[in-house]
Amino acid sequence: MKNVQDAEGFIEFIKQENVELVDFRFTDYLGKWHHISFHQSVIDEDLLEDGLLFDGSCMPGWCTINESDMQMCPDYSTVGIDPFSEKKTAYIICSIIDPVTGLPYNRDPRSVVKKAEAYLASTGIADTVFVGAEAEFFVFDSVRSCVRCDKVSFEIESNENDSAYDAEFVDGNTGHRPGTKGGYCPIAPIDHKNDLRAEMLTTMFEQGLKIDKHHHEAGAGQQELGFAFDTMLKTADNLQLYKYIVRNVADMNGQTATFMAKPIMGDAGSGMHTHYSLWKKGQPLFAGNGYADLSEKALYFIGGIIKHAKALNAFTNPTTNSYKRLVPGFEAPVLLAYSARNRSASCRIPHGTSPKSKRIEIRFPDPTANPYLAFAAMMMAGLDGIENKINPGEPMDKNLYDLPPEELKNVPAVAADLREALLALEEDHEFLKKGDVFTEELISSYLDIKKAELTEFMKTPHPLEFKMYYSL
Repeated sequence: MKNVQDAEGFIEFIKQENVELVDFRFTDYLGKWHHISFHQSVIDEDLLEDGLLFDGSCMPGWCTINESDMQMCPDYSTVGIDPFSEKKTAYIICSIIDPVTGLPYNRDPRSVVKKAEAYLASTGIADTVFVGAEAEFFVFDSVRSCVRCDKVSFEIESNENDSAYDAEFVDGNTGHRPGTKGGYCPIAPIDHKNDLRAEMLTTMFEQGLKIDKHHHEAGAGQQELGFAFDTMLKTADNLQLYKYIVRNVADMNGQTATFMAKPIMGDAGSGMHTHYSLWKKGQPLFAGNGYADLSEKALYFIGGIIKHAKALNAFTNPTTNSYKRLVPGFEAPVLLAYSARNRSASCRIPHGTSPKSKRIEIRFPDPTANPYLAFAAMMMAGLDGIENKINPGEPMDKNLYDLPPEELKNVPAVAADLREALLALEEDHEFLKKGDVFTEELISSYLDIKKAELTEFMKTPHPLEFKMYYSL
């Protein structure tokens, strides 16, 4: 992203770069990026300052047709050159303004994060929150799906899936495959996606993301790229760019990428492990003398996450597919416990050698989450823990996947499905409304969208049901 300060600097940037089109982008409830492109000839300070209007009623859960005018407000710190457009195109990320009141639109996810950061500062607890996100994804060669009254199906083709072992390829079948849950960090030729990930990572670097590494993940076809932590708003913006680059690089190479939590039965699911640290006046607040060298504030932050976890699931695990990853008895962070370095706990304290590296890792989110809503919700839960001194209980340093039933029944778990998550959010959301960060209107409309998804899912027959019940 380029160093642009204001409208005047943005216009100068467009001229210097010989930009032909300008892409104004914003995010809906579901976490999808939308855009409207303007020809460079109409971009001037009046247009940028008066606002770029669009029809907000077309966004799920936003305004009605009789109040549909919404205004994009560009953030000049997010400017970049789109690497995939045939015509040279600059992009800029926008927040949404209600043109009648001139205030941030209360259903705009990006504005929620800005309000959350402002609320944090107002509490006096901290002045900065840093967030890091590890969004895993799958890359396939082809995906076909069908949902109609007489057919419900999907089919995935991948040169890393088990079905590829006996497949016939034009250039022959080499037989090198990672196998189910066997894909963590193998080298080529078992790793078929090394060059693709390298292209994704270098494209991110060219776009100004502070990247570090890439590697194959545990699942066949599963990948992960790394980019550095930043402030909460910046990390959410960066994650949107990350997803955009992943999908488009895959597409340009004749492949397809998905951030679905569980696209492959029996193989690993994709998580989005999310790291938090609070700072004040340049000093880290999570380092201390407690368990795993944590401060009291850090432990209370964990307490807030554990207390509100099921309500958080509505934002951090927002799809019916999310809960096919969060299944008890499998290697998924479903148990609401905390531990140092233990990846089976839903809250983990990663190893760090200095106070500055001390942070909390929340492991149950997945990358279908809207990053703005999920990041803000988790921070608000953690703050509630600090404000109310919520004790997280004793740490659990044992392998939680191997707990005997008598111990397991005493450990709370995340929501079992989307229905439970939505019910939890309905009953437990006062902590989100502090500082008007999440409004009742936003929560209600978000719940309406998710309930509609759930209803659609519940009324649709599943192929597995034919296998289990057809002959009864």
